[in-house]
Amino acid sequence: MIGGLYVLGSLIGWLVLAVFLLKVYLLGAKYFGVNPLLKISPIAWIWVLGMLVMLLALLVAHIDRQLGTGLTIKSSIGWAKGWALLALFPVLGSMISIRPAVIARGCCIAAASAIPFAALGIVAYVVGLPGDLFLSPLKAIGGPGEVFQVRLFGMNPETGMARWQFTGPWAPAAGLLSCFYLILCMQEKNVRWRCAGIFGAFVMCMLCQSRAGWAIFFAIVPIMIVLGNLKNPLSWVAMGVVLPVLVLLGEPVYNWVMDSYQQVKESRPGSTRVRGTLARLAVQRWQNEAPIWGHGVVERGPKIVEHMPIGTHHSWYGLLFVKGIVGLLALAIPLALTSIYLLWLAQRSKIALTALGVCVITVSYSFFENLEILAYLYWPASLWLGISLAPGASKKECTHCK
Repeated sequence: MIGGLYVLGSLIGWLVLAVFLLKVYLLGAKYFGVNPLLKISPIAWIWVLGMLVMLLALLVAHIDRQLGTGLTIKSSIGWAKGWALLALFPVLGSMISIRPAVIARGCCIAAASAIPFAALGIVAYVVGLPGDLFLSPLKAIGGPGEVFQVRLFGMNPETGMARWQFTGPWAPAAGLLSCFYLILCMQEKNVRWRCAGIFGAFVMCMLCQSRAGWAIFFAIVPIMIVLGNLKNPLSWVAMGVVLPVLVLLGEPVYNWVMDSYQQVKESRPGSTRVRGTLARLAVQRWQNEAPIWGHGVVERGPKIVEHMPIGTHHSWYGLLFVKGIVGLLALAIPLALTSIYLLWLAQRSKIALTALGVCVITVSYSFFENLEILAYLYWPASLWLGISLAPGASKKECTHCK
């Protein structure tokens, strides 16, 4: 309501860490029975190392390209509000005792709130009221201007129809959030809250009109079912039957998939063109100008991409352009190791299976959005990831909130 979600989401992790460290200082490590640092999963430490490498790449690029002390400080603060959160919340979830049920219930409440919000926006759109309400004065703190714009709905420039972004800075971000809400709300034990949360996530996904959001939203649950039953012999028997059929039908299935993909791209040709051009610009300039450490900062593109910043709309191209091959590996290695470990752990833990779903969504959406910009939104998913990595997490029960 005040446009402060970006500020709150960026600070809440650091505030929780500060409170926890204060508690350790006042009560002593012996109060916790074991040194809190020993409770942090090795996978979480890999995330910490990866995000520190991100900071190193940022500093080296700024020094190499002589961007100045002021811009270096500003970019370092941006790192603390973005990439650092991808390591901070897994560490907090792994180190601090947090019940998964609290996160599940909170996500249900947040997702269900999309229902009356959407109803209000639809009424406003039908009667002809403007979607933009005001620009929050918190914009003075700094950050992308879109995150401080308070609006009931936005407009799709290609179709002229309303498009909802809900609590996200732009509509595709709401699609990402709806996918995370779906798998987290499914862990709620209270039937009413679970149904309300899932329906709210569905409403968010439909009204945001994100093509990637639609595909991932409907695919994530079947993917989790398959990945969570790999130790079941019937799964391998079914796979042994399905794979030969797919081989026999390979060409028509491939053609159908590619035709469907092309139709999706042609549904919004302007957006597809801009994304493709941004990707080519990012790769070309990365290869020719800064292959190791990157450019250090994003740069506005030419008119052909509507002056969109080069490296946006895609985490991997963005990392190559801004932080070079070093930055790309700093994300790819922790994400790959976490996914592999959770794939093994998910065979006996529902909490880990949900965390594996978080990884699948993160990997999928990394090809459509910049993950660090939206870290302030999906921090509950990152926190759940840390909880799944904590010692004894597989024994935790996602019981009712009390």
